[in-house]
Amino acid sequence: MTSESASPPANLTSVPRAEFGFPGPLRDQLVAAILDGSKTSTTALVVDYEQEGEPLPEVGSRAVVIDSDDRAVAVIEVTDVRVVPLAQVDLAHVVDEGEGDTSVAEWRAGHERFWHGEEMRAALDDPEFTVDDTTPAVLWRFRLVTDLRLAD
Repeated sequence: MTSESASPPANLTSVPRAEFGFPGPLRDQLVAAILDGSKTSTTALVVDYEQEGEPLPEVGSRAVVIDSDDRAVAVIEVTDVRVVPLAQVDLAHVVDEGEGDTSVAEWRAGHERFWHGEEMRAALDDPEFTVDDTTPAVLWRFRLVTDLRLAD
């Protein structure tokens, strides 16, 4: 989800933003997991990229991670991208999301709560939006390149 842009460091102004979840407790949790190294994968929906008019991530591309206060806190680099139906999300990907899920079913339930939530439905401009086993998902892996908090 894009929002009004904060001013990242001058050398990062051309680097795309990576916003995990919506601002608030979930984003705080996800950003903390990126910064401590426990989160090295994430899942998005193809429809979200289409709605935002944004291209899918590409291997080798970098993005600035934005926290709930709209601050640039890290730079990540995409290391792998797969587009698969939700039914094909595997346990390795789930575990590497760093959210504490120990099964694909547990991961799926939590993600469906997010995707079926009011904020996501509003962002997609579809109050009835739902996912199913065939929904195309973007599974991408990344590595932490720079912790920008250390540059303060």
